[in-house]
Amino acid sequence: MEADMEKNWQEMSKEERLEARFEKWSAGPGLDFKNPGSKAKYQKSIARLKDAVQLKKTPDRVPILPWATFMPPVLGGINPKEAMYDADKLNSAMMKYLTEYDPDYYGSAVIIAHGPALEVLDFKLYKWPGFNLPDQYVYQCMEDEYMTAADYQHFIDDPTDFFLRVYLSRIAGGLAPMKMIAPLYNTIELPPLALWLLTLGIPDVQEAMKKLLEAGRLSFEFAGKIGAFDKEAQEKGFVQFTGGFSKAPYDFLADTMRGTRPMMADLYRSPDLVLKAIERMTPIAIKTGLGGPEASGNPIVFIPLHKGADGWMSDEQFRKFYWPSLKELIMTLIDEGCVPFLFAEGGFNTRLEYLNELPRGHCIWLFDQTDMAKAKEVVGKTTCIAGNVPISKIMTGTPEDIREVCKRLIDTAGKGGGYIMSMGCAADEGKPDTVHAMIDFTKEYGVYK
Repeated sequence: MEADMEKNWQEMSKEERLEARFEKWSAGPGLDFKNPGSKAKYQKSIARLKDAVQLKKTPDRVPILPWATFMPPVLGGINPKEAMYDADKLNSAMMKYLTEYDPDYYGSAVIIAHGPALEVLDFKLYKWPGFNLPDQYVYQCMEDEYMTAADYQHFIDDPTDFFLRVYLSRIAGGLAPMKMIAPLYNTIELPPLALWLLTLGIPDVQEAMKKLLEAGRLSFEFAGKIGAFDKEAQEKGFVQFTGGFSKAPYDFLADTMRGTRPMMADLYRSPDLVLKAIERMTPIAIKTGLGGPEASGNPIVFIPLHKGADGWMSDEQFRKFYWPSLKELIMTLIDEGCVPFLFAEGGFNTRLEYLNELPRGHCIWLFDQTDMAKAKEVVGKTTCIAGNVPISKIMTGTPEDIREVCKRLIDTAGKGGGYIMSMGCAADEGKPDTVHAMIDFTKEYGVYK
């Protein structure tokens, strides 16, 4: 039976695979809907999203995704520290937010990592509230050269060994002893295996392993509670928007491995090494992206884009270093029936034409500071677009400000379908009246006649 299903999947086109994934997602396997109305709401929201993505027909109205990180629990009455340290408070605040604001979709609180687990590791890659930031602040990435220029060849030759023994030892103080472990390939034969096992017995390595296991235990408990909440929320008709995550291969390298300035210099000093590293990172990005939908049953794969935006590199560099591997990631996800949900932070005005190289009706592009009228004109027949409600107005504007912005977006980006109402970037905070205005106005004005 499984062999037949696998054969059928292999014979499907990308369009058929997309239909199959949406059908499975809409069926809600494992969900026990509270009442027929909850199931109808859940399935209607998925159908509305599907219509917006595929560009085949106009949805009943503009879908609403208040894209956010800490905003939902903050609006639900807790601060960021409580969100990262108390899963029960987090779940309660999230349910209060969903019930009061009633968006079509929400982002799982699993994106809000568990503070105690990070503390155990002495995690260096981020600062977060309740540990090394004030309670009311949100977490912040701390860029550094966690991969040096001298590490390029190590990463290219053996990414797994690099991550296990070098990268982990640099991004987490509690895992610094990992660098003393012999390479994993020593397990290939008895004599080198003895050496590998010996290094696992080093007292500092043993302590690092204990910390890793404890962080895993804490994270497992946290994720279990968040997972139970997500199930409950969806059984009430709310749709958890994303099922997977990945990044542009270039961004994986430039964001949290080389860092912004070193990577920019590498484009001039060692372009061949950069290209080899991107080539090595691409299958990793693809496997990362495909893993989520297979586990969750949700085909939407979130891909935040950072260092390919307007002003970050020339168009020549974008064509050489950024777009080819990103396109390969996108195309592979599409071929497997997934929906790449690309968050183009900053402006993407000079990159829009590249999007027309992608097949029609398979992606979502959420734009931050991109001209949405231009985006609709250039790529509106190719891809669903989303976003562009300024966070500044959500934070400091009035409900009337928000209604004016939403009307403009619905009239331009939403004309004929293919648009999702959302903020231009993930919101950490928001004023209750402006968030209500975005959601309520879109439900009223965003109906397609």
